[in-house]
Amino acid sequence: MEFETNYYSDTEGAVFWVPNQEAIHFRRVNPPLTCNSGLHINPRRPPFWPGFSPVNPLLVGFLELGFDPDVLMKMEVQRSISLLQFMADEGLVPSPEEEIKRRNVIAKLKQIVMHWVKRVAYQCQLPKNRVRAASATILTFGSYGLGVHNSGSDIDALCVGPYFATMAEDFFVLLHNMLASRPEVTEIHCIKDAKVPLMKFKFDGLSIDLPFAQLKVISVPENVDLLNPFFLRNIDDTSWRSLSGVRANKSILQLAPNVELFQSLLRCVKLWAKRRGVYGNLHGFFGGVHFAVLAAFVCQRHPNASLSLLISIFFKTFAFWPWPRPVFLHGRMMAPTISSDSRFLMPIQLPCSPNEYCHSNITRSTFFRIRTEFLRGHALTKDILRPDFSWSILFDPFPYAKKYAQFVKICLSASNQDELRGWVGWVKSRFRSLLVKLEELQGFCDPSPLEYVDVDLGAPNVVFYWGLQPSRRDIIDIDFVDEDFMKNMSNGYRVPPGRMKLSVVKASQLPKSVTCNTGSKGVRARWRILDNSQRKIPVRTNSLPQEFAGLMATNGSAEFPSAGV
Repeated sequence: MEFETNYYSDTEGAVFWVPNQEAIHFRRVNPPLTCNSGLHINPRRPPFWPGFSPVNPLLVGFLELGFDPDVLMKMEVQRSISLLQFMADEGLVPSPEEEIKRRNVIAKLKQIVMHWVKRVAYQCQLPKNRVRAASATILTFGSYGLGVHNSGSDIDALCVGPYFATMAEDFFVLLHNMLASRPEVTEIHCIKDAKVPLMKFKFDGLSIDLPFAQLKVISVPENVDLLNPFFLRNIDDTSWRSLSGVRANKSILQLAPNVELFQSLLRCVKLWAKRRGVYGNLHGFFGGVHFAVLAAFVCQRHPNASLSLLISIFFKTFAFWPWPRPVFLHGRMMAPTISSDSRFLMPIQLPCSPNEYCHSNITRSTFFRIRTEFLRGHALTKDILRPDFSWSILFDPFPYAKKYAQFVKICLSASNQDELRGWVGWVKSRFRSLLVKLEELQGFCDPSPLEYVDVDLGAPNVVFYWGLQPSRRDIIDIDFVDEDFMKNMSNGYRVPPGRMKLSVVKASQLPKSVTCNTGSKGVRARWRILDNSQRKIPVRTNSLPQEFAGLMATNGSAEFPSAGV
């Protein structure tokens, strides 16, 4: 009986092939002799051996044609090195000085909350021994907690307090006042009516998002294990939601077989998603936790793969994923049922809980956009050894002005920057209802997450441009949409602190900042301008010989040639 041939490599890069039930070393076979004879393999179900991984499928055709396996493996490594260099050149790797500054800010916040919790305990007239024992802590999550932040990233930090510290009085009043009184803290404001209430402020120039969770303990350890059921007893729903980010981060890092490779893959995927306009939960796309689970999913199944192979596998896996089948990580049980809600078009299970999924705002339009971009990514990375391959092509910004003839312009304004911050956050939290309404009228709408400023408008403002169905020329009653959405906005605000204006504009009417946008850092609301002149620190690696320029696959016809390119 003939079996399919499978190729593997060990930790030293040596290539083996498997014609039947035994591994054969390429360099030790002349004529071929079997080695590792005690290690049996089922070729129809390639195993995950410790120390072995499947060779990049892109190399198999060249191996079968007789190309030198060592040369091919070095070429694959070179592709990974060039991708790491590309990431460094894009400013995705913070400098050592920036890392020290972030650690110092977190340390100062921990000192502040320790002083705060002692004051709360004293005001509650607890016994002196309990006042001395009282403690609270700061835990990081999000991109910083996962180690994939860049120079312009916010810090997501969670304040975890004991049972006697309340959110309404102690967190939003006492701790707020303590922070506001410090010279390092600026632009502090509270968002109390969000699903996860929090404070937002800048500390030494770094943007901080700080929610609060209350545990039913007298003292919170500095590095409290929030996966331990002991600390989760009888907590309220708001605290449970606040804890989910930290718990998800910790679970993902525990389940990733190689944390550094996982971090590199996730950095690449997030940059790709932002450049291609499919990043941002409030706009109906995947957020950071969604992409973190997807990246960990690929890393779990290919624990010894190189970075370039992981990128290729990532796009192939999710370009053809049979949604709505849920994605969940090994080591966590899959939830038994999936909601029929349309938001579960692309369900991704939270790794810290078997019965919860990542919160999603995905609609029909954003599902199509994400799937199309996965297909484009697969078409571009399935043959990374071709001579003209460049990583920059994968990260080309999405050409909104060329793709769509008409746009919905959403202009949000307020009398000052403080009011604008709160107003924009409130409106964005309800963007999904506007997107669904536009889908009902047009069939498709692409909610670009990019934010701009209308320089011709006197008041502080933020502008979004959402692409409309290219094939539709129907006239939208935009005033009706505006009025309907404003009613939704007014629910919760007695008097909205800002103004909103919807209009339909043609691609030819877009300002230059939109038509020439590169998708780079800094295209944000003007209260968050990033310093693009900041010196970037490249990652230095021992490069391989330059003669490995690449090879053209014999079957190089591109699949999905029009998939969003």
